[in-house]
Amino acid sequence: MASRRLGVIMSGVTGRMGTNQHLLRSILAIRKDGGVVLANGDRVMPDPILVGRNADKVSGLARAHGVERWTTDLDGALADPEDAVYFDAGTTQMRPDLLTRAIAAGKHVYCEKPTATDLGEAVRVAELAEKAGLKNGVVMDKLFLPGLMKLAMLKKSGFFGRMLAVRSEFGYWVFEGDLQPIQRPSWNYKAEEGGGIVLDMMCHWRYVLDHTFAPVKSVSCRQVTHIPERWDEAGKPYKATADDAAFATFELEGGVIATINSSWVTRVYRDDLVTFQVDGTHGSAVAGLHTCKVQPRVATPRPVWNPDEKRTNDFRVDWQDVPETQPYPNGFRAQWEMFIRHVAEDAPYPYTLREGAKGLQLVDAALESWRERRWIDVPALTA
Repeated sequence: MASRRLGVIMSGVTGRMGTNQHLLRSILAIRKDGGVVLANGDRVMPDPILVGRNADKVSGLARAHGVERWTTDLDGALADPEDAVYFDAGTTQMRPDLLTRAIAAGKHVYCEKPTATDLGEAVRVAELAEKAGLKNGVVMDKLFLPGLMKLAMLKKSGFFGRMLAVRSEFGYWVFEGDLQPIQRPSWNYKAEEGGGIVLDMMCHWRYVLDHTFAPVKSVSCRQVTHIPERWDEAGKPYKATADDAAFATFELEGGVIATINSSWVTRVYRDDLVTFQVDGTHGSAVAGLHTCKVQPRVATPRPVWNPDEKRTNDFRVDWQDVPETQPYPNGFRAQWEMFIRHVAEDAPYPYTLREGAKGLQLVDAALESWRERRWIDVPALTA
């Protein structure tokens, strides 16, 4: 068995997601465990170099976690032939330019979503990587949630029979900032800075629907800004120009109807911050981030509508847990390992920049639906 080094340029990882999920729980965790094992038994050891515009932040992050290499010179990092992969977790608005520069430097590229703020830019970057023959990928972390993995297993097994509908509720209350500190960055609520729940979450829902249930064929969406004024990190009030809630209905391939409500202004009264209920002719399932419960056709009770008597039965006890039959590692790490194998041994990797561009396609369709107040078809995104 041999050990190989893989230089990884990590840009934009001083933010919460970049630090926690990509650096600490993925790259550094992989290093701690001895690298990524390939099919032939070799190991690939990622060697990160942290890149950021703020020298104090990026150097402090490197020192805090024992990362030897850091820089504020992105062009210098891209010019180093010893580093083969560029990863971006910075701002959405800057991402197309940074990916373009990395591709021009001959780097394989991997990035957070959205890959751009509009479909044209997302497709352009995907085509650049494809024409250059470079490996490319987009983070699609929710596919690796245990709850969704269990739903995917149920679908693969034929548990649902003919799938009828998918219903999802996502969100929680994000503090405005006047009474309690905000728990999401203020740019999320500024359209001019790439904020908005449609741009953020429709990219997630596209790959979740496509890869877990069935491809999206059309969408009807209503977006809204419920809270018109918020307070930023410095306690200064500002006008919220981006949508903070979206209510969407999707038609999926095969006639499946999906509804997803996304909101940063809802107080949680459900089992998890996101839940999915899938109903089919042979059974139904309800999943959260980790758990999944099922009710097969043969165990479905007979509810009786009677508004004159107080309900005595507990509907929740009629559902069974899907057991934990396999380990569920951190989803970000699992996808990093997949991408590293893709680069090192050409292992399959379906979550490409073009797949990421489909998220922007759905964003555009959802926004068009609201502007025109009608259903919008989502055609195949061809080269």
